[in-house]
Amino acid sequence: MDWEVREARVLQHGLFHVKFADGLEGTVRIAPTAYRGVFAKLRDPEIFRQLYVIGYFVTWPGELDLAPDAMHHFIKESGERLLQ
Repeated sequence: MDWEVREARVLQHGLFHVKFADGLEGTVRIAPTAYRGVFAKLRDPEIFRQLYVIGYFVTWPGELDLAPDAMHHFIKESGERLLQ
């Protein structure tokens, strides 16, 4: 599927670059307000840097992951996915 994540790398705390199966690339920015609930752990820069791709998901230890289809949709429209 076009929205399957092939690569992801942290650019800085709260920001990472992602590349999809169809070649689309862009960034995902996590706003400070998004670090709540299960994502509160990502406030820690050390944990945030542990981002990796498994299957076609961007994920972190503890099974925290983001929906790749939504990332693809917003990046295709504007070049960036902002999580608030």
